[in-house]
Amino acid sequence: MLDLQRLRALHAVSVHGTVGAAALALGYTPSAVSQQIAKLERETRTVLLEREGRGVRLTDEARQLAATAQELLAIVERAETALEERRGLPAGRLTVAAFASAARGLMPAVLAELGRRHPALDARLTELDPHLSVDLVAKGAVDLAVAHDWDIAPLPVPPGVEQAFIGDDLCDLLVPEGHPFAGRAAVRREELGGERWICQPPGRVCHDWLLRTLRAAGHEPDLVHQADENPTLAALVAAGLGVALIPRLGRGPLPAGVVEVPLDPMPVRRLYALWRTGAARRPAIAETVRTITTHWPKASTPTPS
Repeated sequence: MLDLQRLRALHAVSVHGTVGAAALALGYTPSAVSQQIAKLERETRTVLLEREGRGVRLTDEARQLAATAQELLAIVERAETALEERRGLPAGRLTVAAFASAARGLMPAVLAELGRRHPALDARLTELDPHLSVDLVAKGAVDLAVAHDWDIAPLPVPPGVEQAFIGDDLCDLLVPEGHPFAGRAAVRREELGGERWICQPPGRVCHDWLLRTLRAAGHEPDLVHQADENPTLAALVAAGLGVALIPRLGRGPLPAGVVEVPLDPMPVRRLYALWRTGAARRPAIAETVRTITTHWPKASTPTPS
């Protein structure tokens, strides 16, 4: 008989692409995941993973078995949901994915409250880009995701995934002290031509939004510095190396030498909680979403500089 935990390990590798990423998602070591799959290979007398460069590739048999594993895991999830619903209390493991600033500025307080109020609930957080996290929710690799989109870059929600609106995260233009925009009541987007921009790397929603917005205003952006984390972007602004557009959530205090200026109209990104339709009745999902929305007003208030 096939072992469910070994099937879960194979499914995680098929979803996340590498043994290391699968181990991170499951809360195991890469060695433990490799051992689970090696045992599954012996049980099935089938080669499931093949070396490919520094990574691995699933064989055709492995992909077929991973698809079956996804069906079995969905059945197990429905059974666990039914039991949890019957008890009426949040319990069991809940995997949550959140983008970087939500993982920093919103989720610590949410997870702490869940731990105090519901000791039988084991909520675990992974930081992921919004588009990746939504896809993992749809595939059953993550139970709940906190994601965001922008007005000109909507977040695609696949069939079988439900969402709840959390709130609007406002964004400010950050400029160095002494910049012509410093001290202004507001700056219109049409005035942004000729600026040297500091932003996130390509492929990030914030990066794409900046490109589309500036081009729509008739400006070809000059992207001089790129970094993943908002504190790094703010530090580059403080050094006088350019300007940046940074959301308020998880931003923290601004460093000395940085001035925030509102844009007119002010950019807004919308936050959502997303989960699979089949898990909508699970008390752990409902309670986590409720706790997130309760903490949102405080999290969305910028920390004084």
